[in-house]
Amino acid sequence: MSASVSRPLLRAEDLRLSYTDRFTLHIERLDVPEGGTLAILGPSGSGKSTLLRVLGLLEEPESGRVLLAGERVDTRSREGRLEMAAVFQDPYLFHGTIADNVALGLRLRGVPRSERPGRVAATLERVGLSDMGDASVLQLSGGEAQRVALARALVLEPKVLLLDEPLTSLDAPLKREMMVEFSRILNRGGTTAVNVTHDQEEAAVVADRAAVLRGGRIVAEGPVEDVIGLPHDDWLAGFVGMAPPLRGIVVAAVEGALRVDCDGVEVVAIGSLAAGTPVRLGIRPEDVALIGQDEDLPSTSIRNLVRTKVVEVSPRGATYVVTVGRGSFELAASVSRAAVRELGVAPGMPVVAAFKAT
Repeated sequence: MSASVSRPLLRAEDLRLSYTDRFTLHIERLDVPEGGTLAILGPSGSGKSTLLRVLGLLEEPESGRVLLAGERVDTRSREGRLEMAAVFQDPYLFHGTIADNVALGLRLRGVPRSERPGRVAATLERVGLSDMGDASVLQLSGGEAQRVALARALVLEPKVLLLDEPLTSLDAPLKREMMVEFSRILNRGGTTAVNVTHDQEEAAVVADRAAVLRGGRIVAEGPVEDVIGLPHDDWLAGFVGMAPPLRGIVVAAVEGALRVDCDGVEVVAIGSLAAGTPVRLGIRPEDVALIGQDEDLPSTSIRNLVRTKVVEVSPRGATYVVTVGRGSFELAASVSRAAVRELGVAPGMPVVAAFKAT
C-alpha cells in the first residue's frame, strides 16, 4: 500500500496486561496512521491477538490507554466500539443471501431500513461481488466467503478495521490472490486497518507499516520494507527468514556507492556514509542468485559477485533456502526446486552469490 499521512488515528500508550507470571503484554507506544494498514507480526504466543483485542476495545489492559482520534477509549466506550469492525479467520456467515449477511451489522446498529440496500450494494461492488447479492452463502468459495466477511465489516464504515488472520485458512494460491485483493480494497477506500498475521508475505503485500512482537513487547516497528528487509538483530533476521545481518566497515564512499569490508569480503552497497563507519547489511534471500562456480559469469550490472560455498540446503515450501558462506560471511538465497536439481546444490559445493548493490 502507499505511504499514508503520519497522523495516528489509533494509538496505544504504555499498555500492560499479564496472563501468567511468565507472560506480560507491554506496549510502550504504537501508532496506527490514518488511512494506513499496520501489520502485527510475531511467533505464536508473542501477544499478537491479545494486542488486537486491547486495541479493539474487547479486553481491558491493567494499565495504559488506547486513543482513538485523540480521545481515550476503553471497553466501556460504546461510541468507540461502534467505530471499529473486525474480520476473523472464520467468516462466520449465517444461512441466507450474501446481501443479508452484509446487512446484518447495519440492522443490529439500527441503521434505517431505507439506507441499507444502497450501502450494501456499494460495499459489494467495492469487494468485487456486485452481481452476487442475491446468491446463497452456501454457494461461495473460501475466498468469496472472506470477501463477504470483509464487506460485512466495511459496510459499517468503521474508522478502524481489525483483521485477525483472515487469510490463514485459505490454500496458498487463493491466499496470494486474496492478499492482493485485500490490499486493493483497503487502499482504494483509504481504510485504516490493523492486520494480525504470521505471514510476512501477507504483511508486505497488504500493509505499509509493521510491528513485530516477541514475548509481549515490540522488538521492531516501522515501514514494512524496513522491518522485513533490514532486520536489526540476529533474532529478527531469523524470524523474517534471513541470515544474521552482515557486520562490516565502510572502507570507501564514491558517488553514492559504499565499499564495505565484511571480514575480508568486500560488498558494494548504495548509501552515503563516511569511510570508517561500522554498518550492518541485511540481504533478503530472494535478492540473492546463485551461479555455479564453473559457469561463465554473466555480463551484468550486478555489482556483487562473491565466491562462496554452500553451507546448508533447507526446503521451504515451493522453494529451498540455501545458506552460503565464506569464513564469517554468510548469506541465504531463495532457490527454486528446479534450480537446486539442475545445479546439484549440496553442502560444500562452490558457488557464486550474486546480488545488487541496491
